[in-house]
Amino acid sequence: MKLTALAILEDDSASEVFGPKAMAALADRVTLVAPRLAPPALDRTALPLETVELLFTGWGFPKLEVAILDRFPRLQAVFHAAGSVKHLVSPAFWERGIRITSAARMNAIPVAEFTFAQIIFCLKHGWQRTFEVRAGTHFRKETPLMPGAYGSTVGLISLGHTGRLVAKRLRTLDVEVIGFDPHLRPAEAHALGIQLCSLDDVFRHAHVVSCHTPLLTETAGMITGRHFSAMRPGASFINTARGAVVRESEMVAVLRERPDLFAVLDVTDPEPPLPDSLVLRLPNVVVTPHIAGSLGRECQRMGQMMIDELDRYLAGVPLEGEIRPVQLPFVA
Repeated sequence: MKLTALAILEDDSASEVFGPKAMAALADRVTLVAPRLAPPALDRTALPLETVELLFTGWGFPKLEVAILDRFPRLQAVFHAAGSVKHLVSPAFWERGIRITSAARMNAIPVAEFTFAQIIFCLKHGWQRTFEVRAGTHFRKETPLMPGAYGSTVGLISLGHTGRLVAKRLRTLDVEVIGFDPHLRPAEAHALGIQLCSLDDVFRHAHVVSCHTPLLTETAGMITGRHFSAMRPGASFINTARGAVVRESEMVAVLRERPDLFAVLDVTDPEPPLPDSLVLRLPNVVVTPHIAGSLGRECQRMGQMMIDELDRYLAGVPLEGEIRPVQLPFVA
């Protein structure tokens, strides 16, 4: 007998994550109590939620606290077709023994691709040269500070799903990779081709520093002006993690004093930046609008992973993206 399931997804992401093909695959494997439900409709729906055993969720789903969990008394597992589940789970969720799996590792793929591209571009000082051409000051300016992608050092901050994928891609370049992650064992770092060092040393030695740190109580404001001041001449900083990991005002102060440095910020704090924010006006900063993660067709990869996870769940084999309480502080 098929398990009963419900997909609760935002209108603007449902078709990207679970398109017709994916929904047909779900319907073939489980009994859906409805084609789909939008999160805002959860409070007023007349659907028989008490029969639901499996939930398929995505961006915009409310936190699974007691009031919501009581409406799903038979819930066994949640398949989250997005990244982090930190905003989703609660103590009551874990107490009820419900399992949860996420597509974080699939969402990490486009972030790693974006980061890898930016690392190469930063090693070539591509943004600086582009701005010079646009301003008509130089067409091709030779600079001794441009490190290039041979013999340079790239620093990675945190080696979760995304950081590891970036490290794997960097092995195709002739660069040295150093990294900071207090939770990574030396043997794991060695297998990834990474030399572990302190956070201070990452900023001190790398030509490009890329941040992949999840936002936790202990990581908020972890990167300070002191770190930026220590960067080598002509170095670049990339952040595709969370803006609040960086003390933005301190970063801005250093970038104003040191025009040789450059920052590519796909995330800011707050987000979007305030209209008068200096990160939007400094000549040595590029702000991209949180586009590193899954967009458009890339979202289908997350939906497909949840179909694959469902197959594993039904077969009684381990889930590849399952998150347990002990893992939660260390996953993106």
